[in-house]
Amino acid sequence: MAPSATSEDAPMQLPGFSKPSTISASVLHGPRDLRLETRTITEPGPGELQIAVNTTGICGSDVSYYKKFANGDLCACMPLSLGHESSGTVVSIGPMVSGFAIGDRVALEVGIPCGQCSICRKGRYNLCKKMRFRSSAKSVPHFQGTLQERINHPAAWCYKLPEHVSFAAAALLEPLSVALHAVNRALPAPGSSALVLGAGTVGLLTAAMARQSGCSVVTITDVDAGRVNYAVSKGFATHGYVVPRSLHTSSSSSSIFTASSGASTPLDSGATSPASSLSFHGQLDSAKLLAAEMIALSKPPPSLISEDEDEGVDVTFECTGKEVCMHTALYATRPGGKVIMVGMGTPIQTLPLSVAHLREIDILGIFRYSNTYATAIRMLCSQNSAPGGFNLPSLDDMVTHRFKGLASAKGAFELASRTSDNDGNLVLKVVIET
Repeated sequence: MAPSATSEDAPMQLPGFSKPSTISASVLHGPRDLRLETRTITEPGPGELQIAVNTTGICGSDVSYYKKFANGDLCACMPLSLGHESSGTVVSIGPMVSGFAIGDRVALEVGIPCGQCSICRKGRYNLCKKMRFRSSAKSVPHFQGTLQERINHPAAWCYKLPEHVSFAAAALLEPLSVALHAVNRALPAPGSSALVLGAGTVGLLTAAMARQSGCSVVTITDVDAGRVNYAVSKGFATHGYVVPRSLHTSSSSSSIFTASSGASTPLDSGATSPASSLSFHGQLDSAKLLAAEMIALSKPPPSLISEDEDEGVDVTFECTGKEVCMHTALYATRPGGKVIMVGMGTPIQTLPLSVAHLREIDILGIFRYSNTYATAIRMLCSQNSAPGGFNLPSLDDMVTHRFKGLASAKGAFELASRTSDNDGNLVLKVVIET
């Protein structure tokens, strides 16, 4: 956590930021009903900083709210500003705050727990029942997100940035924290093998954190070939597998990517993609075939494999939230391995639990993150400082599209819901710079 409180009595502000003032905010009123509004902001209260938001990344949950005014089981019931992957500059300091100065560049951890309950005292504050998380409809009134010109935020959840870390990279500390928390829960041993299902921002960063933790083989999969190719070519993963989309009936459209070549190679064996029209058992059969192909991609040479060795990866990170991907995850994991549920998607799923039961596969859930921001910032500080070892790929490079100003938010959300832009370029992380 951040700097401690002091007995300072009066807030400090940059000129022009004293007294209540008006700001612009991007506010969602319903599905795709995004409006630019004027709001009032007060001076920061005790323990708070006022932050001029510089950059906000658009997350998959933001896109869900934008499209449906809901995210999973959480339905918005009042206007909501979106955005929670954010960074900015301190423009005003409230009473009882020390350790910050006007002009400090900061990253924001936007979940505010109560700090008093038993789960908070154990350090797992991400599970606090009273958690208020910006841009989420879980708490009522909703805790407004960061797509506003300025916000007041507790100093305890603001983290000063090194000068060489950009605002865009700082915004991506939020999904990096999710990835870090997932790998912390998995605890892979050095030399382990890992499979990551889903090559979005969180999937890419989870693959990178698995490599950082010592996994010698990390395979990433997605239905989008561009994302898989990006993951391998940029060093997030060692191997890649393109999953056929649900309408495809054979693996003729499947490709594999390897770090050595960076090129795609059609697969020979036949695999049927799970489709809604198939029976449940048909979906399971397809998941088994896909799992077998994914496992085969990173198998050691036959001379290094004993006859009685169990097949499968040590850890599978399921980053899509899709039921069919959980099927594949279970079949792809070796006996005694772990499946980490990272993605939040289908809330009620039908799974072949006997696969986990009979093979003692641990299924672990993760929810957001806790105690990760300081570690993530240290990782950014040590980038490119380990010659010969694994280096965290550039977070700035993950930002493929930038939109200037809150008035451009609607276009940003529309693009963030796609995997390629009108020119055919890869869409990975879209940010709005206020």
